[in-house]
Amino acid sequence: QVQLVESGGGLVQVGGSLRLSCAASGRTFSDYAMGWFRQAPGKDREFVGSITWSGGSTYYADSVKGRFTISKDNTKNTVSLQMNSLKPEDTAVYYCAAHRIGGSSWPYWGQGTQVTVSS
Repeated sequence: QVQLVESGGGLVQVGGSLRLSCAASGRTFSDYAMGWFRQAPGKDREFVGSITWSGGSTYYADSVKGRFTISKDNTKNTVSLQMNSLKPEDTAVYYCAAHRIGGSSWPYWGQGTQVTVSS
């Protein structure tokens, strides 16, 4: 059973940084991609970025490109989201997700962690 557990959320001032982590367990993820999504109050969940376990290819939403970086630690089975130059519009619940490469949906999700950027 796949489990994804996020950590690292909190309150940060505008321009600050925060690092989120996602601990993955329950299977081998070598043929999976891991993604980060976020959902702000009253808005739809949106894609933030993703990384493939095997090759480490990354993809980012335009809204975070150049500010956010996704990385992985194969030995610890964790994926991180480094967020720099945070803006109030980055305030949201951030979710970690996983899907097998080639799949069309994200079937595995974490419980989410709150990120609040205060001005």
